[in-house]
Amino acid sequence: MNLPAHYQHVIEALPRVHQVIRPTLLRSWPMLNKLLGFEFYLKHENHLPVGAFKVRGGINLAATLTDEERSKGLVAVSTGNHGQSLAFASALEGVNLTIVVPEGNNPGKNEAMRGLGATLIEHGKDYDGAKKYVEEVVMKESGARYVHSANEPALIAGVATYAYEIFQDLPDPDTILVPIGLGSGVCGTAIVAKHLRPATQVIGVQAEGAPSVVETWRTKEWTTADSVNTFAEGIATRVPAEMTMDIMNELMDDALLVSDDDMRRAVGHILQTTHNLAEGSGAASMAAAIKYRDRFVGKKVVGILSGGNLDLKELPRIMQMMNSN
Repeated sequence: MNLPAHYQHVIEALPRVHQVIRPTLLRSWPMLNKLLGFEFYLKHENHLPVGAFKVRGGINLAATLTDEERSKGLVAVSTGNHGQSLAFASALEGVNLTIVVPEGNNPGKNEAMRGLGATLIEHGKDYDGAKKYVEEVVMKESGARYVHSANEPALIAGVATYAYEIFQDLPDPDTILVPIGLGSGVCGTAIVAKHLRPATQVIGVQAEGAPSVVETWRTKEWTTADSVNTFAEGIATRVPAEMTMDIMNELMDDALLVSDDDMRRAVGHILQTTHNLAEGSGAASMAAAIKYRDRFVGKKVVGILSGGNLDLKELPRIMQMMNSN
């Protein structure tokens, strides 16, 4: 299959991304290894300027805009990390950016996007409601270049640079666990892994309360939902994306589901053990490592800590769960 993003695109993205950010930490934490019973590494994308992996894609895309696209500006829909990444990259390139977020979105992420210079519009009950408003109203009125959070080869190639970094530090991982929202991260990881070490399994992780992408991948039948039920807004997806589903169908090895409480406990373990703050979606890979630990015994496993932008209102509940265990 002729995929829209491939390994050469990742190689071309590396100098653009690394001109702005340094490679992030890949670390095996002894207490997490003890908890899990196997060799486990966290890739700390929470250390990036906007606290999430998506900034890599934003940097790569913004650096490759045409003069016309720069003059007309960009528009996007986001629950936070995609928007923050584009806001950061657009500010670097001097490009105007409008972001539509769902009503009631994570206030910290809204504040961060505004702080980076983006114009915010709050509309829609969830991500897909905001997306519909962008595509049917904002794009027509503004003429700006719409940046989809997944159907963009430049975004996929940009975020895939973290996977390239993993293999520079750890050439032989058996498994890489990657949170799935719309799938740019797991697609980028799979593109790199299948080129550098085909034996490495790339496994996506999604919330039980928002399983549309996993169900579409498993059944090969397009699956959507009228609503989602998860606190992890970074993976609260009702409708899959065409481009990333094509890549996942071709390259992803497996897909797992975790509950909200699985993710909350994973946030707590990461915080207590590593003193790093993960958001719900960022901790999904750790949650899967715990929940499905028996299948990973004897293997080297990497978990992508994809973001650290947790709504701090969640922390008391998380710590209460940890203290009651």
